[in-house]
Amino acid sequence: MSKIIDAVSILLTFENEIFAIERQPFLKSFPGYWAFPGGKVEKTDNSPTKHVLLKDINPRLWAAVQREGQEELGIDLDELLLKNQIKSITPLGLAVTPDFNPYRFATYFYKIELNFKPSFTIDHNEARIADWFSCTVLLSRYEQGVLLAVPPIVKVIKALGKNIDATEIPDLNFQYDAENEVPMIESLKGIRQFMPLSHTLPPANRTNCFHLGDDSEAQFIVDPSPKDELEMNRLITALKGHRVDAIMLTHHHPDHHENAPALARYYKVPMWMSTDTHTRLTRINSDYFKDISIKLLKDGDVVSSWLGSPLKVVAVPGHDEGQLALMPENKGWFLAGDLFQGIGTVVIGDDEGDMAKYFQTLEKVIKLSPKVIFPSHGIGLGTTFILEKTLEHRKMREEQVKRLDSEGKSEDEILHLLYSDIDEALLKYARKNIRSHLKKIKQQ
Repeated sequence: MSKIIDAVSILLTFENEIFAIERQPFLKSFPGYWAFPGGKVEKTDNSPTKHVLLKDINPRLWAAVQREGQEELGIDLDELLLKNQIKSITPLGLAVTPDFNPYRFATYFYKIELNFKPSFTIDHNEARIADWFSCTVLLSRYEQGVLLAVPPIVKVIKALGKNIDATEIPDLNFQYDAENEVPMIESLKGIRQFMPLSHTLPPANRTNCFHLGDDSEAQFIVDPSPKDELEMNRLITALKGHRVDAIMLTHHHPDHHENAPALARYYKVPMWMSTDTHTRLTRINSDYFKDISIKLLKDGDVVSSWLGSPLKVVAVPGHDEGQLALMPENKGWFLAGDLFQGIGTVVIGDDEGDMAKYFQTLEKVIKLSPKVIFPSHGIGLGTTFILEKTLEHRKMREEQVKRLDSEGKSEDEILHLLYSDIDEALLKYARKNIRSHLKKIKQQ
């Protein structure tokens, strides 16, 4: 289980407005997400400040609030206290990041009501956008699918939108019945991300199963791959209340379709996939899709809609020849499958992998410039920054492989020179990437 780190979130309010930020897309934690100023509590944090408004506030947490205010906003909250420019300080609640996230925080939310609207000196290493908003505007942006946020932030926006003077927001923690259902988050409106345990490659242990589609159109799930019957039943329980008209597979790798046919038979619905995916899976097992209607998808097909925008299929070969992605016409998001890994590294290998096509696909999606990218493993990320860094890394790795190959190094020597620090169990996957790079180099 991941270590839980204490953190603070600073909710500065003036009249009916709150100060909110959109995090920079290059940040390690929650890039491109909307949040409030704040950050993790440091070991050295401990406030000596005495004030009647701080009598029930943990000095260590207040020190973190004070420090983060100075670092991110250039504001001295202790000074504002002494000048009586803070009307109230209210601990609104605590949110602990759930155990399925690799980065876990115990975040303490503090609402600080000001009696004036200050000007801030924004740290743009943290914030891409920073401004005062009414909670009504922020909630409207979430409902329109243009605000990416973790569930506690959405709960705070909703609660303060109803009552900016709220003194407590209960149930900020993400809650689900771990014994009977899989977790689900909706960090972007209309993208319901279920996370069943699957037989995927470490360090990941879950494959995202997305539930998509407007109420008036086809609603379907993408890549349901629960690892066993028990996890499949948990997924079915979690999906109660959500219509399932079809099941789509992005590609043929087992951690994207295991138990998917069983679910199709349970729901009595067709399965959608590329011709290549269908061919590969039926070649492995001719009865795999027995009694299931199949719809073959291709680049450009419209399968449903998202918040009124037509939802289209995008071919993304490279990791897998038949891999398909999804993107609404308005480019609000891109469901990328295994085009990149939110957790771990993409493997390009075997007969379905092609490094040259992988480079081309990354360049294609970067050029499309969708606002949010959702991987098959991990959370959604703002902008195409992760794809740009993935392509940059692959190009760097290819130059290394090219140089070592030109020096006469063997495949084994290249492997151990470039991947000396990874788990031995993962070396076979690193070898596949090296072979794919070598093949691309020799074709140039």
